[in-house]
Amino acid sequence: MGSARARTTNRKQATDIYQEAMAAYQRWDVDKAVEKLQSAVQLVPSEAAYHMNLAQALARAGDFDRALRALANYLRLASYSVVSERVEQLFASGMDSVEEVLTEQMQAASLPLDIIGAAIQMWMEYRITLGEEPLRIPKPATWAAAVDYTTRKVNLHEISVDRISEEYGISAQTLRGHHRQLTQRLDIMPCDYRYFTGSENPLDKLVEAAEMLDRLEQRFQQEN
Repeated sequence: MGSARARTTNRKQATDIYQEAMAAYQRWDVDKAVEKLQSAVQLVPSEAAYHMNLAQALARAGDFDRALRALANYLRLASYSVVSERVEQLFASGMDSVEEVLTEQMQAASLPLDIIGAAIQMWMEYRITLGEEPLRIPKPATWAAAVDYTTRKVNLHEISVDRISEEYGISAQTLRGHHRQLTQRLDIMPCDYRYFTGSENPLDKLVEAAEMLDRLEQRFQQEN
């Protein structure tokens, strides 16, 4: 009886902590989300969803090694999930259908390897952050084009929707839709540090300017 009561208590505590983690994740407090999800996993290690959401938070934090370990635990507990095939592909040595089209087209466009690598990272992170949501890929070129286009925009390459959609043989409307899904799901910004490959990121100057403005404001408010 005592062990059953303890399990019930642990599950109640884990549920509360999980809700706190999800709230932190939604407001992009990644460190807090990871901390809470780890606590939930310790209390109820058999809950597959906790491992999946931990993987999502770790991916958002850029800790892909630990994210993959969390995904491995998810697969162990939910091997027959509707998204198990997509998750298993993340551990495959070869490329998935989107990556194959993506690398072929980006290489044909003579893009540098670091840009191609950033695009591959973006696609991997997107698949992780989807969690247990299904992902339909009837035509790999649609997602490949969106990742290519988004990566180039992050890196300030002048490229039009019409040109990319023509190169990949898809409609401009589909490209715009998938681009919006990528940017919203991953909260991508111009020159995003995760995918920007240039030696000098313009965002650094904005950070420096903000810090300087803060120091000037503090000096202005001081009373001599």
